[in-house]
Formats: sequence, structure tokens, C-alpha cells
Amino acid sequence: MQVNPESEATPAVREKRSLKKGAGLLLSISVISTVCFIILALWVNWSKPRLQPEPLTPALKALVDRIPGNSDALVYIGLKDIRESRLWKEIIPDSLKKTPIFQPQGKLDAILKASKINPTLDIDTLLISFKRHGYKEQNYLGIASGTFTEKLPASLLKSMSTSTEEIGGHQCYTLDSTLWLSPLGPRQIALSNNKKMLREFLVPTGSFFKRDSLSVALIDKALYKSHLWFALPSAAWTAGALQSLTSTNQGIQSMGNLNRIQNLALSVKFKDGIEGQSEWVYNSNQAAYFASTFLWGAIKLSGLSGNKTSEQTKGLLDRIKVQQNLNSVIIHTEFPFELFQAAKQKR
Repeated sequence: MQVNPESEATPAVREKRSLKKGAGLLLSISVISTVCFIILALWVNWSKPRLQPEPLTPALKALVDRIPGNSDALVYIGLKDIRESRLWKEIIPDSLKKTPIFQPQGKLDAILKASKINPTLDIDTLLISFKRHGYKEQNYLGIASGTFTEKLPASLLKSMSTSTEEIGGHQCYTLDSTLWLSPLGPRQIALSNNKKMLREFLVPTGSFFKRDSLSVALIDKALYKSHLWFALPSAAWTAGALQSLTSTNQGIQSMGNLNRIQNLALSVKFKDGIEGQSEWVYNSNQAAYFASTFLWGAIKLSGLSGNKTSEQTKGLLDRIKVQQNLNSVIIHTEFPFELFQAAKQKR
């Protein structure tokens, strides 16, 4: 009697073979898919470690605490610290150093020209709070400090103003219907395009840190506090800022679900190079995960050899790190001084 070799196969061999086809194959795929889904779900909902953000200085914290109402956007620029950085002293061209950081219009432009103030060189710190009023109107409150106040004596302010009054122990000058200005001390001045907003700053009620929890949370997400940071609690402001940043590249606008970002925080440190971090806040962990995946994939594809991306750009892309952390996408980058030095030598 002839014996069939297959009938003598061990049970283990038969089981091994069965996993490669039919119901066994489907079972294997199902188990692997379930395990992958569980790992992915854990990763998406797992809180990753964060870099410890720098605290606000006591002086800056005191100013922020007096901001009235809730803010749609908060912007801080530490110009003095930036001017003292190695990057500013050795890399930034002299022509760019003298360029004003903003181009005001109307009465503010007139008073800067009359006093010969260059905001880039004369202002040490600048904090601005923006607040939307109605559909289009945007009010702002700015607090600037620096030696520029020596170029704004009371006699000049009075000669250029239409009226003056004392508010909260500070002299307030009405320069026109869209600009009010009030010296806060020997080196500090407050200005606004809305008198009510300025009055509520000069005579504060309550605490901004207790009143505007969303802005406070975004300030805390700003990693660096001494050179440049901004917090955008308003989804409309966030969308507008990102649209402006990506206006030259239509492809980027569709990447990372940019139109679904709810809030945004960004901070940059200028020292021996540039180090920056931006955090995009979505309405869910899943949205943040898919956005981070798209961004990571776009960066990696752009850095592959064989495409049209220059070697210099590829080097920059390699320094961009993207991470999903709960409902946020955190983008961190660090460009060393040597990178800018080499680029300057090639020019």
C-alpha cells in the first residue's frame, strides 16, 4: 500500500501552510491590521514629551496682564535682544538693519518722521494686541519701550495732537480720530487706534491671564519668549496668517489641512543662528495626526535626490522636525550660524 507524503505532514506544518491561504490568510491579515490600528490609536492619543517653554519676564507679564478684553492676536518683538545677537551683528546687511520693521500711515507716520524715529533701531521691545471689532474693523493696542521716547517730548506731542486729557494718571494725546498715544514712563509709551481700548489698558479691571484662557494657553505654547513670538487664538487670524505665508505656493496651501487649524503659536530665537518652533492646534487628535503625516511626507519627498529641489534647500528641509502631539502639530527647526555664514560667503 502506497503512503501519501502529505498525510504524514505534522500538524504544525499543516497549520503553517494554512496561514498562507484561504481563511488562515484572512485571519492573519485581520490580526495584523488590528494590532496596527491599536498601535496607531495609542500613538495618536499619547501625550508626547514637550520642550520646556521659556517664561515671560516679570515686566512683560505685567504688561500682558493689563491687556483689555480678549485678543484675536498677540505679537511680541524683542528688538534689542535681536540687535545684540551674533546673527544680527555679523550676517544681517547694514541696509536691512536700517529698514523699518513696519510702514505706518497717517498720523503715526507723520509723528515718526517729525521725531526721526526708526522703529527697527530705536525700539527695544514691542507688544501688540489685536482685537476684531465688527466684520472688518481691527483695533490694536501697542506698548513700545526704548530710548526713542527721548525723541517724543511733551511739547512735540502736544503740538501734533488735537486734544489732551489725563487717564489713570497718564497724559493721553489725541493725534487724530484713529490714533491715541500715552507715555507710560521715561522709556515706555502706549498707542492705540481705539480710545476705549487704551483707556481700559491705562485703568485695568481684572486680569488678562484669568480672562483670556485661550490666549494664555497659546502664549505658553510659544517656546521662546525673548526675541519674537506671537499667539493667534482667532481661527480667522490663523487662516489669514497662513494664507499670507503660503500665498506664493499654492501646493502648500492644500498640505496639512491648513484650512482646519483652529489656533496657532509661533516663536523664534535669534542667537548664533535661528531656532524656531510653531504649534498648530486642530479640533481633534486625528486631524492633527493626518496633518503631521502630510507635512512630514511632503518634507521627505522634497528632500529626495533626483527632484528639482536645490541642495541648499534640501539641507534646510533636513533640519525641520514635525511631530503630532494630541491635537497639535509641532514644527521645530534649528539653523546654525555656520549655515548663514556659508550662504553669505557665496554671495
